[in-house]
Amino acid sequence: MGADQHIDWASAAASALEWWQDAGVDTLVDEAPRNWLAPPEARPAAAAPAAGVDPVPAALPATLTEFEAWRIGADAPDAGWGVPIAPQGAAASGLMIVVDMPERDDGRAGTLLSGDVGRLFDRMLAAIGRDRQSVYLASFAVARPASGRIAPEMTAPLADLARHHVALVRPRRLLVMGDAANRVLLGTSAAASPPLLHVFKHDAGQTEAVATFHPRFLLDQPAQKARAWRDLQMLIEGMGA
Repeated sequence: MGADQHIDWASAAASALEWWQDAGVDTLVDEAPRNWLAPPEARPAAAAPAAGVDPVPAALPATLTEFEAWRIGADAPDAGWGVPIAPQGAAASGLMIVVDMPERDDGRAGTLLSGDVGRLFDRMLAAIGRDRQSVYLASFAVARPASGRIAPEMTAPLADLARHHVALVRPRRLLVMGDAANRVLLGTSAAASPPLLHVFKHDAGQTEAVATFHPRFLLDQPAQKARAWRDLQMLIEGMGA
């Protein structure tokens, strides 16, 4: 008798970190006391790119086909993180869905949102009369970092790429799933704000967007499925088929 001695502690720790990140806990606090009311330190007007971060080129591919190929190629800022997963579905569907990154097993599956997470995602689509062929699914980062978290210095270049991507697709509505992507793209948290249509600005204009929970978070917190359903209803309201 005794505790199971064959636990994959690395996978367990990564899973716990993902859960806290989706719950919105993404900042560590030092044990040493600090003055939280002190004014922030002045930042330099222009900071050099962090070491090891490839800057976004000034001229990005101007067509969706070219951009999709470039995005999973060797010149993308997140190239080398792991197996890149290209966007999937129909760009002309009018509905673009963005998640933060591929799941752990997506590289082997060759598709975004595989396994249990993907099965829940498919049920969510079916609930609004859609499937993977009638949406355009993409990820904020095309490959999964080894840590399972996107480094802070990578969020700005990846956000620039996401804005360019949405501008090329020009969807009628944008669904952003998970707090990690929502905080960067929409400046909000699904859990912290009531269901509403946000405005996502990009080079081609602006797109109405809805922030909701990631399916992996809903697997851990099924009580939030009711809120996610309200988000989905808002998403399709007025869109038509």
